[in-house]
Amino acid sequence: MSNIEVTGLYAAALGSALLAGGFFAFSTFIMPALARLPSAAGIAAMQSINVVVLRSLFLVVLMGTTALCAVLAAAALILPSGPADGYCLAGCVAEVLGVMVVTMVGNVPLNNQLAGVEPGSVAGEAIWRRYLRNWTLWNHTRALAGLAATGAFIRAISA
Repeated sequence: MSNIEVTGLYAAALGSALLAGGFFAFSTFIMPALARLPSAAGIAAMQSINVVVLRSLFLVVLMGTTALCAVLAAAALILPSGPADGYCLAGCVAEVLGVMVVTMVGNVPLNNQLAGVEPGSVAGEAIWRRYLRNWTLWNHTRALAGLAATGAFIRAISA
């Protein structure tokens, strides 16, 4: 395995680990803390988080790790170099499908729905209760997928 491939795998492992950690934090204490607030306060807080995340380093890591996975997967398929390729591909699939696709199909539509809610409204309260349950479920999936990707990339490095 070349130094470029190893560097790419380290970067993918670190990116996946950062993302998994962020998702883990949301699943284990941020969303439960928001759920303890009155609905209007929880909605307003999450609406603010969803605006800030779009201009954050977190989004750069999310998009960068996904792009890097596309390059790593293409390299593993086009220029196979040995047993590390399978682990690399497994990590790329976990990251792209389990993190990015789940984000776009699961979490983003829920975020968009929440963005249109008036925090103090009756309709907002009902949407917020469903949002908490469904968003967090999708987020658990992202955390586990990011962790699986990290493990696969580490294994690829040591193969």
